[in-house]
Amino acid sequence: MTVLVLAADVDPTVDAVVEVLTRRRVPVFRCDTSWFPSRLSLDAEMTEAGWRGVLRTERRTVALAGLRSVWYRNPTTFAVSDGMSPAERWHATHEAKFGLGGVLWSLPVRWVNHPGRQADMYKPTQLAVAQRCGISVPATLVTNQADAVRCFADHHPGGIVMKPLGFGSILEGGCRKALNTYLLSRADLADMRGVETTAHQFQPFIGKACEVRLTVVGERMFAAAITAHSRKARIDFRADYDALTYQIVDVPGRVADGVRAFMSHFGIVFGAFDFVVDPNGKWWMLECNPAGQYGWIEGATGLPIASALADLL
Repeated sequence: MTVLVLAADVDPTVDAVVEVLTRRRVPVFRCDTSWFPSRLSLDAEMTEAGWRGVLRTERRTVALAGLRSVWYRNPTTFAVSDGMSPAERWHATHEAKFGLGGVLWSLPVRWVNHPGRQADMYKPTQLAVAQRCGISVPATLVTNQADAVRCFADHHPGGIVMKPLGFGSILEGGCRKALNTYLLSRADLADMRGVETTAHQFQPFIGKACEVRLTVVGERMFAAAITAHSRKARIDFRADYDALTYQIVDVPGRVADGVRAFMSHFGIVFGAFDFVVDPNGKWWMLECNPAGQYGWIEGATGLPIASALADLL
C-alpha cells in the first residue's frame, strides 16, 4: 500500500518524511497538482467498488485502490497549457480541479489533512471554534472601518496589532514578501487610509513570557516554547529567527483537551498551533495552520515530528 504525497517540487519538510517512509520500506508516490495534465495523468472509472484507476507519471504508476493515505502538503495550483485563451484556461483549470480533485478527495483513506476540512478553517472561524472548545483567544476585531479600529484601540491601551486573515506572504515584483504581525503606532491610527478597501484583523498586543508552537500529529502533541530576544521577534517571531531560543514544554491539560476538541470539530489530524503565553502563564491561541511548518522546530529541539507523521501516514 502506497502513501500519496501531494506537495510542491521543492519542500525540505516533505523530503524528511519521505526519507523516513523510505527507510521503513513504505512505498511513496509523490507528485504536485501543478503536474496535471502535462506531467501527471489520471485514468479513473466509477465501479460498484468506487473509483478504480491509476495516477501515472513518466516514471511511475500507482493504483487508486492501492493508496493507504494521502498527505496534502501545500500542493501548487494546476498548470494548464499556455496556448489556451483566457476563457479556455479558466475552464481547463477548474475542470482539472473538479476532475482530479473530485476523484482523489472521495477516496476513503486517511488524509493529512483532507482539503475540504482545511477549506473550512478561516481564522475568524477558528477563533470562534477554539473559544467554544474552552481555549482562550484574544479579543479580535475584523473590520474595514477606520472608526471601529480607533475605538478598538481605545479599549486596549497596551497597543493593538494587525495581522493577515489569510496568507502569511504575498508575491510582489517576483519576490516573496512576508506579511508579519504589525504593531500599530499613533500615526497609523491617525491615518487609516486603505482600511476601507478590504477586511482586516486586529488584536490587542499581549505581553509575552514566550510563544509556543504546538504541533499536533494524530494523538501526539509536540510543544516548543519560543523565547524572543529582540523587539522585532517579540512582535512576530518570524521577523527575526536569529533572536530566538527554544525549549520543549508540557501542554496544560485544559489546553490539550481544547485542542483535541478543536481538531475533532474540523476533522483534521495534523495542526500547527500558535499560542502566546502571557506573564501569568495563561495560553492564548492565535491560530492553527493545518499544513504548517515544523522542520525548524524539529531541528532546534529534536522533537520527532517527521517520524510521527510517517507513523500517521
